[in-house]
Amino acid sequence: MEAKTAKEMELQKKKELQPSAGEGTRPGPVFIPAVDILETQDEIIVLADRPGVDSKNVAIDLKENQLTLRGRIDPVASEKENSLYSEFGWGDYLRTFTLSNLINQENIAAKMDQGVLRLTLPKAEKMKPKKITVSAA
Repeated sequence: MEAKTAKEMELQKKKELQPSAGEGTRPGPVFIPAVDILETQDEIIVLADRPGVDSKNVAIDLKENQLTLRGRIDPVASEKENSLYSEFGWGDYLRTFTLSNLINQENIAAKMDQGVLRLTLPKAEKMKPKKITVSAA
């Protein structure tokens, strides 16, 4: 993952992507999900907030070091219901990350739990810290 500056890492509100060619395949807004990125000795963990997205509606693609996360929200209201008031911005989610060669891309794992997508990106062996033994001369 590419390093971010302190300003880029500030808490951000839910943002809608500006429409552009090829962004979505169905009408409606597309939001950038909020993420937390954590690191352990062996892996990078990405937590992406996806309220209202069912695990069956999550798509994760990896192509040419671009990791793309998509989430589709099915409508809640039925044909018999009319929305009177809404504070929650309904729409789909899209976020893309550029991965470095320091990530073992073959073993990326994903899990969806209570509206949070958890991606585990294992570090390549050359990225993991190692202890070097000093021998006597």
